[in-house]
Amino acid sequence: MPRAGTCNHFKAECKKTKQTNICGGIRVAEGKGNAGQADGKSEGFAGFDPKSVEPYIVKDPEALAMNMARTVEQLGQAASAWLAPRERGVKTDFIADPVVDMVKTLSKVSEYWLSDPKRTFEAQTQLMGSFFSIWTRTLQKMTGDPTATAEEPVRPDKRFSDADWVANPFFDFLRQAYLVTSDWADRMVSNAEGLDAHTRHKAAFYVRQISSALSPANFVTTNPQLYRETVASSGANLVKGMKMLAEDIIAGDGDLKLRQTDSSKFAIGENIAMSPGKVVAQNDVCQVLQYDGSTATVLKRPLLICPPWINKFYVLDLNPEKSFIRWAVEQGHTVFVISWVNPDARHANKDWEAYAQEGVGFALDTINKATGEDEVNAIGYCVGGTLLAATLALHAQEGDTRIRSATLFTTQVDFTHAGDLKVFVDADQIALLEQRMKETGYLDGSKMATAFNMLRASDLIWPYFVNNYLKGQEPPPFDLLYWNSDSTRMPAANHSFYLRNCYLENKLTQGEMVVAGKRLSLGDVKIPIYNLAAKEDHIAPAKSVFVGSGFFGGDVTYVMSGSGHIAGVVNPPAKGKYQFWTGGKPTGEFEDWVKSAEETPGSWWPHWHNWIENLDKTRVPARHTGGSLNSIEDAPGSYVRVRA
Repeated sequence: MPRAGTCNHFKAECKKTKQTNICGGIRVAEGKGNAGQADGKSEGFAGFDPKSVEPYIVKDPEALAMNMARTVEQLGQAASAWLAPRERGVKTDFIADPVVDMVKTLSKVSEYWLSDPKRTFEAQTQLMGSFFSIWTRTLQKMTGDPTATAEEPVRPDKRFSDADWVANPFFDFLRQAYLVTSDWADRMVSNAEGLDAHTRHKAAFYVRQISSALSPANFVTTNPQLYRETVASSGANLVKGMKMLAEDIIAGDGDLKLRQTDSSKFAIGENIAMSPGKVVAQNDVCQVLQYDGSTATVLKRPLLICPPWINKFYVLDLNPEKSFIRWAVEQGHTVFVISWVNPDARHANKDWEAYAQEGVGFALDTINKATGEDEVNAIGYCVGGTLLAATLALHAQEGDTRIRSATLFTTQVDFTHAGDLKVFVDADQIALLEQRMKETGYLDGSKMATAFNMLRASDLIWPYFVNNYLKGQEPPPFDLLYWNSDSTRMPAANHSFYLRNCYLENKLTQGEMVVAGKRLSLGDVKIPIYNLAAKEDHIAPAKSVFVGSGFFGGDVTYVMSGSGHIAGVVNPPAKGKYQFWTGGKPTGEFEDWVKSAEETPGSWWPHWHNWIENLDKTRVPARHTGGSLNSIEDAPGSYVRVRA
């Protein structure tokens, strides 16, 4: 078939005119002309090489058709896996709840723009004007017009890293149109007047979610790399991808359990969470682990770590190279860790009082029995730090002085600037959530995992959707993402208390939180606090952590690490990665503190250890794990192995 008569984009017969072939908006000239050659061979317009579309031409239509049929078959199996638990009545969908909230929120933005015809016209004109500019530039570039208006510098975006997003006029147009539309939608929210702060925050979040989902990078026919791979494999990538989709829905018992790593490569206690130690005590809420010492002497004060129960503790013990627990042991700390139960219906009524007394209090009693020590240093991570702070305020009223210093990792005690998680927290949404939790006694772990992934959908959802289900690629093994996928359930009473008292009503810093019948005040907490924030944290923003520092009654050392909520904490010195900032007292404006702070390359871990030793560097001979207690089992214990 003559080259000039073939569509260079889809390998289909094109309708011929006397002078040109028209294909998907790309004109391929025949014979003489500004873009053609005298020999009559088909050539693209100046600046566009027709050979560049060769990878997009289907080579084997029969194989593609067969694989499309197999893809549909696999998609049918995925649909069956999704329907099966719903037909049996064991799963109920509540997708309407967030959709209703999204529509209600975005309708308030629409009301502002549609209430004034002039405002509506201006907004529409702005968008259409941008589209016409893109279209004009595209035509000028295709025709080799030397006066073509230059596009603004291409913004860095991992989704559009393939060269054809710029080189190919079709995909270049899609990319620019998408970015212009996304920016326009963001401005519609930010420029809408009369919105309360929470509604504006939710609207901006929902617009980002919609924009992330509708990116042309997420679809086969609008992503150049996906298109080429589909053509090259005659659709085999889609067959494998839909098979993986069905497997992931089956793994999620009817919900999509998006695989972010090759979970088959990890086993807790074998190649992850490997630090040697023992479970020395347990109750209905937690196990208490003590790790074996590795030094001749140890600091007199043991170290208690209170991790979040939203995730599992072994993020601090991923492997020997990354393990904060192992590193702390090597510095001479006698490390104890709370391993929270993965709750079920039996734990429905376990609230913050239970977690404070049966968790933190129980661990302190265990440390005393194992070591004979009454004074400890404590660490709280994320919500574990919020619980620790509340427990310290409770202890201050009760006269319990066992915790002599507290370190808080990316912990919020004040929730004024709590970030995008506040999108999911208002009175109506909490009431609906509490109603759902009554049915089971807990919040399913997948719901929290989805919420956290949505905070960074462009990094934690859509790249895996594309790679897994459209490219048909298995994700590589990655210990951090294995931990991230190992979700936990939330007891109904505990989760309701947390959302209402912290995110919704911000009671802890207002002196209104009540635990064990006592009204708590962080001003009663006089012990030294090491308050670690992370610069790029999207869960506990650095500014939020900074503001919270001002509510404690004693000396607070505020430190800001580089990176985010996990990498900013799990940053071993040997890696030499990132940096941290230290400065004066956390008073005044956060932005002013950052400007005057001193930056230090590398990990903050040695800085923290020096802070601990400056408080009390007294050492004693190495301790025997468990002391007088009989160990129950080897670390990391059985509670952490329970899957949600």
